[in-house]
Amino acid sequence: MSKKRILFITQEMNPYTVVSEISEKVRALAPHVQGGEIEIRVLMPKYGLINERRHRLHEVVRLSGMNIIVDDDDYPLIIKVASLPGARLQVYFLDNEEFFKRKFVFDDKEEKPFEDNQDRMVFFCKGVIETVKKFGWPPDIVHCNGWFTSLVPLYLKKVYTHDPVFENSKIVYSMFKDDYSQHFTERFFEIARINELEPEDIAPYGDAKKVLLNQGALAYADAVIMDSEELTEDETKAFEASDLPKLGFFADEEYKKESLTFFNELLA
Repeated sequence: MSKKRILFITQEMNPYTVVSEISEKVRALAPHVQGGEIEIRVLMPKYGLINERRHRLHEVVRLSGMNIIVDDDDYPLIIKVASLPGARLQVYFLDNEEFFKRKFVFDDKEEKPFEDNQDRMVFFCKGVIETVKKFGWPPDIVHCNGWFTSLVPLYLKKVYTHDPVFENSKIVYSMFKDDYSQHFTERFFEIARINELEPEDIAPYGDAKKVLLNQGALAYADAVIMDSEELTEDETKAFEASDLPKLGFFADEEYKKESLTFFNELLA
């Protein structure tokens, strides 16, 4: 019997980024799920603050060399890989000089959100899908963690739905606190509509007055996890009203145990 495959897509992960709720949860869960009948791969951005020498990153030449289009401009995609310390787990990093060379994650040195966070997100979400296609590694579950991954469910359901790598994948979206979409502009709805997506396809993500990344991802996911207690009232209501398979908030060891059970139920 072949192993089941779970692809973790995340905006942050300890020890590569600063400690946060999402970086800690992904770091705890991915190695816990790996092993036995489940194989894991993790994809995340390669921010400039990540020390390549310390973490022993190296470029995967066979995966690099693609160009990702964002708002009609081509951006080269470089893929790097490292082994997660203390775990037999490969972490793949998506790199681009324009979007990720800076020594910060989402805010500048004055703690103001980068104006191009929406462009960076589109690049990343499209880039991870194209990278996995190049892997030729069909995941049984695609686990998206955080607002920066929130376009992946839309793209998989509306653009890549018949792609043989993803046609049997179940999409799990973990809802974390989103402090950034409030700074997005109306332009987001144009650049996010890749491959001739229609306006109604992007509609669940809000409108010109308010961008709703968590709710948009929820509209296209196959299952959802509440991974933060700091969701807005509207986000919490959307989670509670959803008829998708869902897992409520858990912390620490309970989180790992309950999440693994949840994944196994989806894989059954």
